[in-house]
Amino acid sequence: MNIKKGEEVTLKIETLAFQGKAIARIDGLVVFVNDAVPGDTVRAAITKVKSQYLEARNLELIEPSELRVEPRCRYVGSCGGCKMQHINYDTQISLKHRHVIDAFERIAKIKDIEIPSPVGAKDIFFYRNKMEFSFSDQRWLTAAEIASGEEYDKNFALGLHVPGRYDKVLDIEECWLQSAESNRILDSIRRSAKQFAIKPYTTHSHEGFLRFLVIKQSRATGEIMVNIVTSDNRQDIMQPVIEQLRDDMPAVTTIVNNINRRKAQVAVGDEEIVYYGDGNITERIGKYSFRISANSFFQTNSAQTETLYSIAKDFGELSGDDVVLDLYSGTGTITIYLSDSVKYVYGIESVADAVRDANENAAINKIDNVSFLQGDVLEKIKNKDGWLSEQPTVLYLDPPRSGIHPKAISEILNLRLPSIVYVSCNPATQARDIAALTEHGYRIDRMQPVDMFPHTYHIENVARLSLM
Repeated sequence: MNIKKGEEVTLKIETLAFQGKAIARIDGLVVFVNDAVPGDTVRAAITKVKSQYLEARNLELIEPSELRVEPRCRYVGSCGGCKMQHINYDTQISLKHRHVIDAFERIAKIKDIEIPSPVGAKDIFFYRNKMEFSFSDQRWLTAAEIASGEEYDKNFALGLHVPGRYDKVLDIEECWLQSAESNRILDSIRRSAKQFAIKPYTTHSHEGFLRFLVIKQSRATGEIMVNIVTSDNRQDIMQPVIEQLRDDMPAVTTIVNNINRRKAQVAVGDEEIVYYGDGNITERIGKYSFRISANSFFQTNSAQTETLYSIAKDFGELSGDDVVLDLYSGTGTITIYLSDSVKYVYGIESVADAVRDANENAAINKIDNVSFLQGDVLEKIKNKDGWLSEQPTVLYLDPPRSGIHPKAISEILNLRLPSIVYVSCNPATQARDIAALTEHGYRIDRMQPVDMFPHTYHIENVARLSLM
């Protein structure tokens, strides 16, 4: 086979790989194709030639798959957010199910465990409680905008990044992920920035003022927080923007300004000014309330979080005599959610601000059978005699996407706890970690994927393991 870069080929799409890339084959060689659906026939141009695979750019849809649906969002194909919105939701669930199965068969070499279909979301649009939009002085024009022949201000954008481009941003008028209110907030801030000639921050010269717009909205209370992240503390610039926003959106309950003077493009400030309200909103998971500040982490799909935690709680098979150790406890959401079913819960988290929020959340809910410890998970487990007054009976794990450090796995194995409940946002690293646990005396009892993020390739998975 002699395929060259730039060559055009006709491809029949077979399936989707993780991260939403479509897979076709040429003489048995895998071809990864962008923006395609299983069942599509496409004309594509080869963009990369490797010994083990090819990559291609979709040029034309020759014959559409029956799995295709018309996406609601006009930016699908340009924005990096909803890579699967053009696929019907049942098929999205099926593809995510296959991803979890493949991870455990390929990485963990486990083929004898039943993995049920993911629990789907009831709301597949307007389900997020948080959106983070970027300001940029380099606007990316969509193919439709270019074809329209209209003139656009290419020096200002407020929206989401184009895939693979940290500098280019789509100027988005509406997003279907959060709420209609968040779209109106987006419009208000954009109009104010242009009306008052406020420049976006640029990563090239590190000049400009506006960096990010972060909107948080409580599903339970309806409270809305607007966090404008800027490069400096300029209340003279901020004040008219705040006044305009309050006029446009009286439903907003608090407005804050995070100030990030560093070069790193992160929507977290070293300083925070509260312009309106108390700087927090309150969300509920089950019967528990959680205070959410501008920089605190919280699961972004509130409705599905309750589903996820309910499954995790059920998997623990908890009794009033159990003592739970919750590693990577964050702001204490799982720890607190488990507290009414056990004797005691210890949460360990490395981020000091998260531990502070966790303690506040425990106080808000008047819970006295939890403790939160700040520190590295590995070091805390190794030195457990210094803080652990009772031997745990159940271990809960909810690590970051990178999974658990191998040395921490070794310490977890040394605990020899009867049961483990592992909640993961990355089935690949979860399968890797569980393989290490099953090699040293644990077996998988149950698993259940949960779809927290419709239209994306992400999938959560809950697994229960027992010591044999």
